[in-house]
Amino acid sequence: MLAAISAGGLVGALARYGLATAWPHRSDEFAWATLVTNVSGCLLIGVLMVLVTEVFRDQRLLRPFLGVGVLGGFTTFSTYVVDVGHAATAGAVGVALAYFLATVVGALVAVWIGVSGTAWLVSRRRGAGR
Repeated sequence: MLAAISAGGLVGALARYGLATAWPHRSDEFAWATLVTNVSGCLLIGVLMVLVTEVFRDQRLLRPFLGVGVLGGFTTFSTYVVDVGHAATAGAVGVALAYFLATVVGALVAVWIGVSGTAWLVSRRRGAGR
């Protein structure tokens, strides 16, 4: 299990690093790469939780590899907090507040969409298979 988590973490962290490198920002700018990383990661966490509880129940390593490993390494709420602090310290309080709120609201909405959308698709698939 630890090997699955480690391998997944490597994949997720490299993906996050790639996105952050491709989309850099100054301290006083909105951290779009981190926002996109965290919101998309939350969407995928919502999707994954439905799939591992409803579809792939017998796949013992799927949740540790994808959830804890890949998505745990990909999402970065510690960087988000540091980015908010850097923006505020740089005098961009409006940017810091907007980024703070956009991340919280975006992450929660993304998880909800991931869970409800996937649950709806799974239920339709099961209904069609009867």
